[in-house]
Amino acid sequence: MALPQSALSELLEVFRTGDGVDLIRESVRVVMQELIEAEATERIGAAPYERTPDRVTERNGHRSRVLSTKAGDVDLHIPKLRKGSFFPSVLEPRRRIDQALYAVVMEAYVHGVSTRNVDDLVEALGIDSGISKSEVSRICAGLDEQVGAFRTRALDHIEFPYVYLDATYLHVRNTTGQVVSMAVVVATGIAADGSREVLGVDVGDSEDETFWRGFLTALKQRGLGGVKLVISDQHSGLVKALKRSFQGAGHQRCRVHFARNLLAHVPKSHADMVAAVFRTVFAQPDADAVSATWDQVRDQLAKNFPKIGPLMDEAKAEVLAFTAFPRAHWQKIWSTNPLSVNRSSEDTFPLAA
Repeated sequence: MALPQSALSELLEVFRTGDGVDLIRESVRVVMQELIEAEATERIGAAPYERTPDRVTERNGHRSRVLSTKAGDVDLHIPKLRKGSFFPSVLEPRRRIDQALYAVVMEAYVHGVSTRNVDDLVEALGIDSGISKSEVSRICAGLDEQVGAFRTRALDHIEFPYVYLDATYLHVRNTTGQVVSMAVVVATGIAADGSREVLGVDVGDSEDETFWRGFLTALKQRGLGGVKLVISDQHSGLVKALKRSFQGAGHQRCRVHFARNLLAHVPKSHADMVAAVFRTVFAQPDADAVSATWDQVRDQLAKNFPKIGPLMDEAKAEVLAFTAFPRAHWQKIWSTNPLSVNRSSEDTFPLAA
């Protein structure tokens, strides 16, 4: 399966929502650093601490270089030589290997590094880098192993009361050459101290209960525990899968996604008004006020838009599931949308709050 650049950008945003972009940035740094070291080895004629008859000079420390990437700035170390100078061709502006490298890293987290990714990276590096295809393959295989360890690591080191399931639909080319719509799902856990971890990544049909059950079961088998609330969109197979995989955990239907469903039953000329009225539900100080305001908004809107009444009746329990938790957590758990959640690196919410 191959992901186009547009899909890779969407996937990065999903990781960013789950505070998982650090994983991508570190993977980019590791691969780029190894490519630099491989090129230096070719230029010197020997690897670090290696004695060969082809050696033309020696390493003499490193100098730092900051590289801007789609996942943020990475700190690299460029080898210095005792004789002559060295600047890796992979960092030359004209080289522009960032897209090829980015594709290798992102696809590694989704379904493993592919031969096509390696070939594209070798082509982007160019023959003047001196880095062979076998060396690039070795570096990418190391990335695959690193990501594999991350994807299968144990999750029993801490409990995660809140779990976000964020999905993005991508058009991808499968092994038969067909372009199909698939969902890349990222599960993010929130610990008691407010810290976040990307728990797992998978690709499948997000409407399919079998896919969700397999994904959630795998998280449990790796030790995921203490889950009290799962926050996601209203995928058709997810609710059924949750009942089997996380008995006793609540399901918070993303309020942003529900608002979009609501507005689909409203003429565009009234959309702003309806959206403003709906938002008043979430401006209330306590659970009772939220519930009462929901009913008031439901009755007010249903007078002019009859389809809204049954829609809000059916969705109330899941959209308002957040009210069963501490008030300080509400903004963090009523949506998977990063703008709605308004996350920041310093903004944590210990469960004791």
